[in-house]
This record gives sequence, C-alpha cells and structure tokens, in this order.
Amino acid sequence: MFAVVTIAGQQFRVQANDELFVHRLAGNAGESVEFSDVLMTSDGGNVAVGSAVKAVVKAEIIDHLKGDKVLIFKKKRRKGYQKLNGHRQALTKIRIQAIA
Repeated sequence: MFAVVTIAGQQFRVQANDELFVHRLAGNAGESVEFSDVLMTSDGGNVAVGSAVKAVVKAEIIDHLKGDKVLIFKKKRRKGYQKLNGHRQALTKIRIQAIA
C-alpha cells in the first residue's frame, strides 16, 4: 500500500517504513506527527483519488539537520562584479509508520 501525501508544501509517494527528508517541521525528535492532506491511496488494485480519500499518514520525527551547501554565484562579465553566497536548507528526517 502506498499514498501520495503533501508534507510542508511538497508531494511525496510514501509507504510504511519509508524514511525521507522534508522541510523543517515543528516538533522534537521522537515525536509523532500526522499528515491528513492525502491526495491518493493505492492498495493493490484499489485506487482512491481526490475526495474519495479518507486516509491519514502517521510518521515519527527522527532528527533535525541541515542539507548540503548550495552555492549561488553571480557574475557580470567585463564589469568586475562577482558575488558568492551559500545556503544550507533546514531539513527534518521522518519515518513513515502507517497509512490509516
């Protein structure tokens, strides 16, 4: 069984025991969270889409961390202009426990 769920503005295809990185969620490591914005579920041949979906995805927060550094480099040729910025995205690692 799998589901397509919206978590922090992004859509993910999830199954039980999946681990994924999402944008930073409120809560501490070890806490449980529920996502009720389920767009689709599939259980073998039974597919439910749209308003027919009555499911909730339960997950556990494993850790809060930062992603890899992304470098932003701007340059204008022949003008002597160069700018280098860096950014690390705040992420949360979660484990999907169940699709109920």
